[in-house]
Amino acid sequence: MTAAERLQEISGQIAAAAKIAHREAAGVQLIAVSKTRPAEEIEELVAAGQRDFGESRVQEALAKWPEILARNPDIRLHCIGQLQSNKAAEAVKLFDVIHSVDRLSLLSALAKEAEKAGRSPSVYVQVNIGEEEQKGGCAIAEVASLVTAVRSSPLPLLGLMAIPPLGVEPSPYFALLAKLARENGVEGLSMGMSGDFRAAVMLGATAVRIGTALFED
Repeated sequence: MTAAERLQEISGQIAAAAKIAHREAAGVQLIAVSKTRPAEEIEELVAAGQRDFGESRVQEALAKWPEILARNPDIRLHCIGQLQSNKAAEAVKLFDVIHSVDRLSLLSALAKEAEKAGRSPSVYVQVNIGEEEQKGGCAIAEVASLVTAVRSSPLPLLGLMAIPPLGVEPSPYFALLAKLARENGVEGLSMGMSGDFRAAVMLGATAVRIGTALFED
Protein backbone atom coordinates (compact mmCIF):
# COMPACT_ATOMS: atom_id res chain seq x y z
CA MET A 1 0.00 0.00 0.00
CA THR A 2 1.10 3.56 -0.64
CA ALA A 3 1.26 6.17 2.08
CA ALA A 4 -1.94 7.72 0.72
CA GLU A 5 -3.72 4.36 0.77
CA ARG A 6 -2.62 3.62 4.34
CA LEU A 7 -3.79 7.07 5.43
CA GLN A 8 -7.14 6.55 3.74
CA GLU A 9 -7.52 3.11 5.34
CA ILE A 10 -6.82 4.37 8.87
CA SER A 11 -9.04 7.42 8.38
CA GLY A 12 -11.83 5.11 7.27
CA GLN A 13 -11.44 2.94 10.36
CA ILE A 14 -11.56 6.02 12.59
CA ALA A 15 -14.73 7.16 10.83
CA ALA A 16 -16.32 3.72 11.25
CA ALA A 17 -15.53 3.63 14.98
CA ALA A 18 -16.84 7.17 15.41
CA LYS A 19 -20.08 6.25 13.65
CA ILE A 20 -20.63 3.34 16.04
CA ALA A 21 -20.22 5.76 18.95
CA HIS A 22 -22.54 8.32 17.32
CA ARG A 23 -19.68 10.77 16.99
CA GLU A 24 -18.35 12.88 14.15
CA ALA A 25 -15.09 11.57 12.72
CA ALA A 26 -13.93 15.17 12.38
CA GLY A 27 -13.73 15.25 16.18
CA VAL A 28 -10.83 12.79 16.16
CA GLN A 29 -7.35 14.10 15.32
CA LEU A 30 -5.04 11.57 13.68
CA ILE A 31 -1.43 12.01 14.79
CA ALA A 32 1.09 10.10 12.68
CA VAL A 33 3.83 8.88 15.02
CA SER A 34 6.96 9.51 12.99
CA LYS A 35 9.61 8.66 15.61
CA THR A 36 12.46 6.58 14.11
CA ARG A 37 11.06 7.21 10.62
CA PRO A 38 13.28 8.90 8.01
CA ALA A 39 12.31 12.17 6.40
CA GLU A 40 11.46 10.57 3.06
CA GLU A 41 8.77 8.38 4.66
CA ILE A 42 7.36 11.38 6.50
CA GLU A 43 7.30 13.41 3.29
CA GLU A 44 5.15 10.72 1.63
CA LEU A 45 2.47 11.14 4.29
CA VAL A 46 2.75 14.92 4.09
CA ALA A 47 2.17 14.70 0.34
CA ALA A 48 -0.89 12.52 1.05
CA GLY A 49 -2.36 15.27 3.21
CA GLN A 50 -1.35 14.31 6.75
CA ARG A 51 -0.64 17.38 8.88
CA ASP A 52 -0.23 16.17 12.51
CA PHE A 53 2.92 14.26 13.43
CA GLY A 54 4.25 12.94 16.75
CA GLU A 55 7.82 12.58 17.95
CA SER A 56 9.13 11.12 21.21
CA ARG A 57 12.63 12.58 21.43
CA VAL A 58 13.54 16.24 21.12
CA GLN A 59 16.96 15.59 19.60
CA GLU A 60 15.61 13.26 16.93
CA ALA A 61 12.89 15.75 16.05
CA LEU A 62 15.42 18.59 15.80
CA ALA A 63 17.52 16.53 13.41
CA LYS A 64 14.81 16.01 10.79
CA TRP A 65 11.88 18.38 11.24
CA PRO A 66 13.17 21.94 10.68
CA GLU A 67 13.66 21.33 6.93
CA ILE A 68 10.28 19.61 6.55
CA LEU A 69 8.54 22.39 8.48
CA ALA A 70 10.22 25.04 6.36
CA ARG A 71 8.57 23.51 3.31
CA ASN A 72 5.27 22.74 5.08
CA PRO A 73 4.57 25.45 7.67
CA ASP A 74 1.01 24.22 8.26
CA ILE A 75 2.20 20.99 9.90
CA ARG A 76 1.49 20.61 13.63
CA LEU A 77 4.23 18.80 15.54
CA HIS A 78 3.36 16.90 18.73
CA CYS A 79 5.71 15.79 21.51
CA ILE A 80 4.34 12.42 22.63
CA GLY A 81 7.29 11.07 24.63
CA GLN A 82 8.61 11.67 28.10
CA LEU A 83 10.16 15.11 28.33
CA GLN A 84 13.00 16.17 30.58
CA SER A 85 12.83 19.66 32.06
CA ASN A 86 16.25 20.51 30.59
CA LYS A 87 14.74 20.09 27.12
CA ALA A 88 11.92 22.55 27.80
CA ALA A 89 13.40 25.43 25.79
CA GLU A 90 13.90 23.32 22.68
CA ALA A 91 10.49 21.69 23.08
CA VAL A 92 8.67 25.01 23.35
CA LYS A 93 10.30 26.31 20.17
CA LEU A 94 9.70 23.14 18.12
CA PHE A 95 6.40 21.57 19.21
CA ASP A 96 2.89 22.86 18.81
CA VAL A 97 1.44 20.36 21.31
CA ILE A 98 3.06 18.52 24.24
CA HIS A 99 1.21 15.40 25.37
CA SER A 100 3.41 14.43 28.32
CA VAL A 101 3.11 17.06 31.06
CA ASP A 102 3.12 14.88 34.17
CA ARG A 103 4.69 16.94 36.96
CA LEU A 104 4.79 20.48 38.29
CA SER A 105 8.53 20.89 37.69
CA LEU A 106 8.12 20.19 33.97
CA LEU A 107 5.12 22.50 33.76
CA SER A 108 7.10 25.29 35.43
CA ALA A 109 10.03 24.81 33.06
CA LEU A 110 7.76 24.87 30.00
CA ALA A 111 5.88 27.94 31.24
CA LYS A 112 9.14 29.80 31.89
CA GLU A 113 10.46 29.00 28.41
CA ALA A 114 7.11 29.85 26.81
CA GLU A 115 7.26 33.34 28.28
CA LYS A 116 10.83 33.75 27.04
CA ALA A 117 10.02 32.54 23.54
CA GLY A 118 6.66 34.27 23.22
CA ARG A 119 5.25 30.93 22.11
CA SER A 120 2.94 28.72 24.15
CA PRO A 121 2.39 25.15 22.94
CA SER A 122 -0.84 23.49 24.02
CA VAL A 123 -0.50 20.62 26.49
CA TYR A 124 -2.10 17.44 27.72
CA VAL A 125 -1.70 16.21 31.28
CA GLN A 126 -0.34 12.67 31.06
CA VAL A 127 -1.89 10.23 33.51
CA ASN A 128 -0.29 6.96 34.63
CA ILE A 129 -3.62 5.25 34.10
CA GLY A 130 -2.37 1.74 34.88
CA GLU A 131 -0.29 2.81 37.89
CA GLU A 132 2.85 1.29 36.34
CA GLU A 133 6.16 2.18 37.94
CA GLN A 134 8.07 2.16 34.65
CA LYS A 135 5.73 4.55 32.85
CA GLY A 136 5.49 8.31 32.87
CA GLY A 137 2.37 10.15 33.88
CA CYS A 138 1.05 11.65 37.08
CA ALA A 139 -0.79 9.53 39.62
CA ILE A 140 -4.56 9.44 39.26
CA ALA A 141 -4.87 11.20 42.62
CA GLU A 142 -2.75 14.10 41.28
CA VAL A 143 -4.75 14.77 38.12
CA ALA A 144 -6.96 17.50 39.58
CA SER A 145 -4.09 19.51 41.08
CA LEU A 146 -1.99 19.29 37.91
CA VAL A 147 -4.94 20.29 35.71
CA THR A 148 -5.49 23.30 37.97
CA ALA A 149 -1.81 24.22 37.72
CA VAL A 150 -1.87 24.08 33.92
CA ARG A 151 -4.95 26.29 33.86
CA SER A 152 -3.03 28.85 35.89
CA SER A 153 -0.10 28.75 33.46
CA PRO A 154 0.32 30.39 30.04
CA LEU A 155 0.04 26.98 28.35
CA PRO A 156 -3.40 26.12 26.91
CA LEU A 157 -4.81 22.88 28.34
CA LEU A 158 -6.14 20.47 25.71
CA GLY A 159 -6.99 17.54 27.98
CA LEU A 160 -5.63 14.27 29.35
CA MET A 161 -3.33 11.67 27.79
CA ALA A 162 -2.62 8.07 28.78
CA ILE A 163 -1.13 4.81 27.55
CA PRO A 164 -2.85 1.68 28.93
CA PRO A 165 -0.77 -1.29 30.13
CA LEU A 166 0.40 -3.68 27.43
CA GLY A 167 -1.19 -7.08 27.04
CA VAL A 168 -4.53 -6.31 28.67
CA GLU A 169 -7.88 -5.07 27.40
CA PRO A 170 -7.43 -1.30 27.03
CA SER A 171 -11.09 -0.25 27.08
CA PRO A 172 -11.45 0.02 30.89
CA TYR A 173 -8.43 2.32 30.98
CA PHE A 174 -9.81 4.48 28.16
CA ALA A 175 -13.12 4.68 30.03
CA LEU A 176 -11.32 5.67 33.24
CA LEU A 177 -9.41 8.44 31.47
CA ALA A 178 -12.68 9.73 29.99
CA LYS A 179 -14.21 9.72 33.48
CA LEU A 180 -11.27 11.68 34.88
CA ALA A 181 -11.62 14.20 32.05
CA ARG A 182 -15.31 14.72 32.82
CA GLU A 183 -14.58 15.13 36.52
CA ASN A 184 -12.01 17.81 35.75
CA GLY A 185 -13.98 19.62 33.09
CA VAL A 186 -11.67 18.88 30.16
CA GLU A 187 -12.74 17.59 26.77
CA GLY A 188 -9.54 16.43 25.08
CA LEU A 189 -8.52 12.78 25.30
CA SER A 190 -5.23 11.75 23.69
CA MET A 191 -5.51 7.97 23.77
CA GLY A 192 -5.29 5.04 21.39
CA MET A 193 -2.46 3.71 19.20
CA SER A 194 -2.15 1.38 16.22
CA GLY A 195 -3.49 -1.68 18.02
CA ASP A 196 -6.35 -0.14 19.97
CA PHE A 197 -7.38 3.17 18.39
CA ARG A 198 -10.83 1.90 17.37
CA ALA A 199 -11.75 1.20 20.99
CA ALA A 200 -10.29 4.55 22.00
CA VAL A 201 -12.42 6.40 19.45
CA MET A 202 -15.55 4.61 20.61
CA LEU A 203 -14.76 5.69 24.17
CA GLY A 204 -14.20 9.35 23.38
CA ALA A 205 -10.66 9.85 22.05
CA THR A 206 -10.17 13.25 20.45
CA ALA A 207 -6.60 12.44 19.35
CA VAL A 208 -5.14 9.05 18.40
CA ARG A 209 -1.40 8.43 18.00
CA ILE A 210 -0.72 5.96 15.20
CA GLY A 211 2.69 4.87 13.93
CA THR A 212 3.03 1.27 12.75
CA ALA A 213 -0.28 1.18 10.86
CA LEU A 214 0.60 4.31 8.89
CA PHE A 215 4.19 3.54 7.95
CA GLU A 216 5.22 0.65 5.75
CA ASP A 217 7.59 -1.74 7.55
